[in-house]
Amino acid sequence: MSIIDTTEQSRLATRVLRVWADGIRAHEPNEVASVFTEDAVFQGFDPTHTVGRAGIAAYYDKQPVGLRAAFHIAEQRQIAADALLVYARVDFSPPDAAVIPVHLTAVLRRSAEAWLISHYHVSKIERPSG
Repeated sequence: MSIIDTTEQSRLATRVLRVWADGIRAHEPNEVASVFTEDAVFQGFDPTHTVGRAGIAAYYDKQPVGLRAAFHIAEQRQIAADALLVYARVDFSPPDAAVIPVHLTAVLRRSAEAWLISHYHVSKIERPSG
């Protein structure tokens, strides 16, 4: 396995997530979907998952205009020569609504042209009651 040092892992993950977040902010669903592989498995807030860029673009198209995603990468690990596991905290900020904090787990795969997300899963962070 070709080892990627942690600085480069962080740079790669940040670059991909920055394009993702910028596409969300600009409400450009196809731009968001462009950082996913053609066969990406995607689980957002919908009750069912989707596979592929068309479903991912449709998911982001129905999100509100003005939505923002601020991320902080907590961990990344190289799991194969062409794969990185990324774990991040993301705050989704809808316009005129409360911030939705989530944990994001993503697998990035190296393709011929770029690193792309092949697996994406978010889970809401429940705030303690009381």
